[in-house]
Amino acid sequence: MLTMVKGAAAALMFFLELGVLIALARWGFTREANIVVRILLGLGTPAAFATLWGLFMAGGKAPYQLHGFARGAFEVVWFGAGAAALAASGLVTAGVVFAVVYVADAALRLLTRQ
Repeated sequence: MLTMVKGAAAALMFFLELGVLIALARWGFTREANIVVRILLGLGTPAAFATLWGLFMAGGKAPYQLHGFARGAFEVVWFGAGAAALAASGLVTAGVVFAVVYVADAALRLLTRQ
């Protein structure tokens, strides 16, 4: 049973990670700016965030793997940015739901020591 819960939490975490990138892209593409700026924000912001994830968090293979408080702080900023991007692009309810799902997943991962 615990193995199933851990697997579900890990899968949800993966989908939340993708959700952040999608939310950032939506935010960038919905800015009130000219098309070039929207394209740069819509593609560049998720690319920058993905690079940071790869450098600091990527499943034990990151070159500068974070642990403890630093990892927790990075996660809160990362997923908070996703929720804020949804809200800033006009999807306030989706942003709140995203944040609640992240907090529930983080609590589940803490309880199962992941």
